[in-house]
Amino acid sequence: MIYRGMDQSALDAAYDNPRAVGLPVLQEMLAKWTSRGKAIASASRLTEIRYGEGERNRIDIFEASRSSGFQGRATIAFIHGGYWRSQDKETYRFLAKGALERGLNFANIEYTLAPQQTIGGIVQEIRSAIGCLNRHLNQIVPDHALLHMSGHSAGGHLVATTLNETGVNSGTSISGIFDLEPIRLSYLNKEVRLTPEDVARYSPQHHIPAHSPPLIVAYGKQELPELCRHSEELHLAWRAQNLDSKLLGLPRHNHFSILEELAASDGVILKEIVSMISKAFPAR
Repeated sequence: MIYRGMDQSALDAAYDNPRAVGLPVLQEMLAKWTSRGKAIASASRLTEIRYGEGERNRIDIFEASRSSGFQGRATIAFIHGGYWRSQDKETYRFLAKGALERGLNFANIEYTLAPQQTIGGIVQEIRSAIGCLNRHLNQIVPDHALLHMSGHSAGGHLVATTLNETGVNSGTSISGIFDLEPIRLSYLNKEVRLTPEDVARYSPQHHIPAHSPPLIVAYGKQELPELCRHSEELHLAWRAQNLDSKLLGLPRHNHFSILEELAASDGVILKEIVSMISKAFPAR
């Protein structure tokens, strides 16, 4: 047995999200998301900025109307998943729709993928992106007051890892990976290339902070059991430290469909984020 009573085949299957939902189903979903994202991008005020020298060190910024909701004075930033080794921000532009309808800016962060970048390098890129994003937002929205970080899967890991960065007010980790040891031992490590030292240093489950901004931990109850476990155990660890954490286990959602709850203006995840933002920063 390699990990938690699983042999290699079972461990690999336990983290194979495309196989779990069906590759054709996932491919169709991603294609529809990309199409929806193109439509939203063409109809929105969208600017792409750079936060570093890397080819993928880019951020989409969708600016909300100054006449509705939060009036663009708060921003939801999003970090895509793909097990740190695939996907790009363009696929996830569709997520901007709900935020914009609520009067929230939406920032869509891209980063260098493994194996071209190490896990430590990716974390540092996200830290740089957060700093650059805050500076840019303060320039374009003089009364900008709040940044909420969100991320899916590997992006959920990156949110939990960088939640205490300066300028971050709160966060949402969606279907995140919070203990990197099973990733190191699985088929995924061929590209991610984690070392034992990486696992020890970059696993949020092993580094529960003494103080932190509030965190929403969301997952789909139709996800693979190992993915559910990560979210449930991180939430319990945060609560044990008396940190502000809310667990959202959403029925009928798998690892990918759960993002519709962030994309829709009345989605469960987006409503929780709006509620969190409202408490810290009431809309005018």
